Amino acid sequence: MENYNELLKKAKEMTEKAYAPYSNIHVGCALLSKKGKIYLGVNVENSSYGLTICAERNAIGAAVSAGDRDIIAAAVVSKEIEPIMPCGACRQVLSEFNPEMLIISMDKNGNTVMNSLLDLFPAGFSLHHGD
Repeated sequence: MENYNELLKKAKEMTEKAYAPYSNIHVGCALLSKKGKIYLGVNVENSSYGLTICAERNAIGAAVSAGDRDIIAAAVVSKEIEPIMPCGACRQVLSEFNPEMLIISMDKNGNTVMNSLLDLFPAGFSLHHGD
């Protein structure tokens, strides 16, 4: 995928399916695998806030369930006025599958920010942490 318009489009579409009655922050995520497959996720809130699942982790679950673990990019889209970044827990989970993946965040007006996950999360735990 030369540009990431399709990935952003799919993530934006997913914001409509998010379940966010508490924060009213609807987030959609679309992951791109090395195989060219796209995996989708939304945030699912819960009245017990700690049980809320972010869109990025839902998308990772979809990819892993499909047997695909080589993620090269993640598009994260919200209806907020600024591009939203993955939270710390999501950064850790994403780094498990590719600490250098591209993170593309887009707000409701189409403004985008692109970062390497390594720039956003330079010292995550890994299988080889402490070696």
